[in-house]
Amino acid sequence: MIGLLATSFACEDGYIDEIQPKPAGVDEMPPEVTINFPEEGPLTWVPDEVMSINIDFEVMDDIEIQDIIVTLDGEGIGSYADFKDYRNAFIQLPYDNLTNGDHTLTVTANDLSGKTTTSTVEFEKPENYVPLYEGEIFYMPFDDQYLELVSVSEASIVGNPGFAGESASGANAYAGATDSYLTFPTTNLTNDAFSASLWYKVDADPNRAGILVIGPPDEANPDAQNNRTAGFRLFREAAGSNQRIKLNVGNGGGENWFDGGAAADINPSSGEWVHIAITISGTECAVYLNGEPVSQGTYPGISWEGCDIMSIGSGAPRFSGWGHLSDNSYIDELRIFNKALTQTEVQTILDNEQP
Repeated sequence: MIGLLATSFACEDGYIDEIQPKPAGVDEMPPEVTINFPEEGPLTWVPDEVMSINIDFEVMDDIEIQDIIVTLDGEGIGSYADFKDYRNAFIQLPYDNLTNGDHTLTVTANDLSGKTTTSTVEFEKPENYVPLYEGEIFYMPFDDQYLELVSVSEASIVGNPGFAGESASGANAYAGATDSYLTFPTTNLTNDAFSASLWYKVDADPNRAGILVIGPPDEANPDAQNNRTAGFRLFREAAGSNQRIKLNVGNGGGENWFDGGAAADINPSSGEWVHIAITISGTECAVYLNGEPVSQGTYPGISWEGCDIMSIGSGAPRFSGWGHLSDNSYIDELRIFNKALTQTEVQTILDNEQP
């Protein structure tokens, strides 16, 4: 009885809306058609020659929608004539046979008075990955594969790395494992300026590890490689209960350190994805965490002498002398640039990829 009384009281006081019939009125406006996806231009590149998409659109009319017809490249792929809400239709249409090339999607809506509206989107499934940012020369999204999209080349795999079952942005991030990492040759990567952008979810075990390294061989110490006169080393070390991100850059005759102290610390217990970016120009280096500079300064310029290997997820094989070996952390959305990114450009990438 209490429940019934409460329900009655709420209805009388207007807390629960009731559906009220609305007179049809005069049909004055044609339907409105909005295509939400795909958008104009290229889709995000995928290596498969055929892909699936969810076409997303909505139709609104001032009186009543009669029917909706969807075509792709002139062929019908969907039609609708039965609507729960006869004034508003929000539709997702799965399509699993999208091939490489240019496509035209058309959505045509008719209302009961014979008015018609057609909306068209021209888009592309690119055959190759189209870099999103100026100077972008390397991109690994780690979507269940170790494929670099600009050169369309596979990483060399050492040990048994895996995938995280989660991601900062995308499908599935890289998951490090003991004695495991990826390598690429440095062809086209060692330029006068260099930047890298990645998402990172730190695992504090082991208490130090390499993250991204391009370095020369250490002929004097073949079993404990630690030649820091060229290339760079992005790595982490324990700082109390935190992990501190550090960058070391070789200038040919020596080395320069970019250690932000406590500002460069990540708390592993937070379980959060952190965006890391490094920028290396001819005169200055910087380290960013979540878009904010935590260390930056001038230096004489980088040397790439002997730097023929890039390691992802470990300091090995070229930066192992201090124990900065394989990293059990997660890495996602790794991009490399042939320019020194500005803070604004770093922030733009972060915002576009925000988890």
